[in-house]
Amino acid sequence: MTYTQFVTNYLKKQKIGNPIYIKDISFAVSNAFNIDKKKSSSASSIAMNRIINRKTVPNLRCYQKGIFYLTTLTPFGELPITKNMLIEEKYLSNDKGYKTGYRLLYDIGLTSQIPNEYLIATNVAKECLRHDNLLDVSICPPKTPIDKNNIAYLQILDAINLLNKAPVDADNPLSIIANYIEDKKLDFRKLLFYADRYYSKNTLIDVAHIATFMEVNV
Repeated sequence: MTYTQFVTNYLKKQKIGNPIYIKDISFAVSNAFNIDKKKSSSASSIAMNRIINRKTVPNLRCYQKGIFYLTTLTPFGELPITKNMLIEEKYLSNDKGYKTGYRLLYDIGLTSQIPNEYLIATNVAKECLRHDNLLDVSICPPKTPIDKNNIAYLQILDAINLLNKAPVDADNPLSIIANYIEDKKLDFRKLLFYADRYYSKNTLIDVAHIATFMEVNV
């Protein structure tokens, strides 16, 4: 089997709309043919160029450099790439980011209003809030670099920090947050630590108030 034949078969097995990354193709080629990363990268690029030029996979589309997808025709035109998966890969995966802002409050059940803006706190955002026009999502830097140990704490503290700024219309919002913390099995002492170190005094006070709805040892 040639590299081009292998990549063709690889592509045909992918789900419609899912992003197909050249880096993943290269990794698959490397494993299948037992070749090093540099050679597999070159072989994958050449194979993809041949497949595209020859239209071997007619429904293959290039989204941008290094990212492809398979499409299908619908009554509304060609099905586009699944952007939520692109957002996940770019800003959220491997504990490098989390959903925040008013959409987070909606997901938790603190507001019934569905926000238009999709805001993500992510390590990818280095300095300030900005909008990714291609993916239609806004990103901002977190209070401190996100990792697997603090991600859940920073996310709920972001929600608490927004309580007095957002259109919260749920009854007993602190009770809802207390239930969320218990469901996620978060350590309340760690929550207090992160609140004290990275958030405002008002947020810390709200965290203390939440303790009245919980059985905690602090």
